Amino acid sequence: MASPQSPSEPDASPVLRVVPRPADINSNGHIFGGWVLSQMDIAGGIVAGDVAKGAVATVAIETMEFISPILLGDIISVYAHLEKRGRTSMGIRIKVIATRDGNRTQQRVTEGLFTFVALDEHHRPRALPDA
Repeated sequence: MASPQSPSEPDASPVLRVVPRPADINSNGHIFGGWVLSQMDIAGGIVAGDVAKGAVATVAIETMEFISPILLGDIISVYAHLEKRGRTSMGIRIKVIATRDGNRTQQRVTEGLFTFVALDEHHRPRALPDA
C-alpha cells in the first residue's frame, strides 16, 4: 500500500473502520459529506470519552477540510488523537484515510479539529480528570 498520505505517529491505529453503503452516496457518485462527518464525530467521541473518563459532547468543529471524495467501495479508516487540552474541553484532531483499489492505495480524504467538552451527570461541563 502507498503510504505518503498515511497518518502520523500519534494516529498509528484507526479508532474506527467503516465501509460506506450505496445509501450513503450522493448524486455525484461520492459519499455524502455529512456521512463522513458523523463517522468522524463517533471516532472523536471515543477518544474524547477516554480522556474525559466519561460523557462528552461535541461543541465545535474548528477546521474541517474535505480533501478528496470518498467513493463507493472505499474502506474508511478514521484516526483521532488529543491535540489540545483545556479545563473542561479538548481538541481532537481527526483524519480520514480511504483505502481503495483492492487495498493497493490509500488516500487522505478529510481532516478536522473537533472540540469536545466533558459532561457531568446533569449534562453540564465538568473539569477533565488529571492527565
